[in-house]
Amino acid sequence: MARNEKKEKKGTQITLKEIKRQWFLMLVAAVVVIYGIIFYYWPLTGWIMAFEQYKPKTGLLHSKFIGLDKFRFLFEDDVFVKTIRNTFAMGVINLVSTTIMAVLFAIILNEVRRAWVKKPIQTISYLPHFLSWIVVTSILHVSLSPTGIINDLLLRFGFIKQAINFFAFPKYFWPIVAFANCWKETGWNAIIYLAAITAIDPALYEAASIDGADRLQKIRYITFPGIKPTFLILLLMNVGNVLNAGFEVQYLLGNGLVQSVSQTIDIYVLKWGISQNDFSLGTAAGLFKSAVSIAIIVIANSIAKRYSEQRLF
Repeated sequence: MARNEKKEKKGTQITLKEIKRQWFLMLVAAVVVIYGIIFYYWPLTGWIMAFEQYKPKTGLLHSKFIGLDKFRFLFEDDVFVKTIRNTFAMGVINLVSTTIMAVLFAIILNEVRRAWVKKPIQTISYLPHFLSWIVVTSILHVSLSPTGIINDLLLRFGFIKQAINFFAFPKYFWPIVAFANCWKETGWNAIIYLAAITAIDPALYEAASIDGADRLQKIRYITFPGIKPTFLILLLMNVGNVLNAGFEVQYLLGNGLVQSVSQTIDIYVLKWGISQNDFSLGTAAGLFKSAVSIAIIVIANSIAKRYSEQRLF
């Protein structure tokens, strides 16, 4: 007993000594923790609104408690059910298309041997990431309008007989959103894959060359396995954002003709929570999205844990 007490006392003394020695790091860490509590965790108390008939006059603590009534209303609302479908579909399409394009672009760019060609292409590919969605959607509106360059090219080469108003047909909306995300984010997303390719041992490529492997075989048997851990980790991190399919691009490109496929959960929250002053319903929709996102991450991580070495936790 006395020996255990001495060990505990000695451990406490060491800890206090480390705290005194690294007091500045402790101070910085404390500031970060306090910032996180104030701006990330304290606002979560607003989730109470989802279970109340919230009114700004009465506040959170004095509004009438209504339980799960707002959630029942959501799932009985056909518009919200379609909104879930739209959000999930666009989220999956964006995730698959942007991931595949980023991987392919990184591999193709890595195969470019001349630095004077590679560097300008790499730099130019980053630029769309820094454009706001206002600019991107404006370019899309001009390019895809009946008098835009896309219709002009399609007419010139005889693919169509008359101009198409792409924003008037629901079947074109999801591909347009996917294309916009790919164009804007492919170069930026490829950075981490380029870094992963750079980390692959060059001796593997040299050995493959000696064995007579061509470029495609090197990509298949060396590059792909080399970036697999990075690919899986990024995929797991991004799977949780499937329901964050977007707000700006859908809101800016959407109109009454394509509303059935353009409305996402974020737009639904805006319309009900802000425009209709039903903060409780908007909070319930947002809480549902957060809960589903957490569930998706946990399920994806469990699958990855079972079938591979890469996982988040």
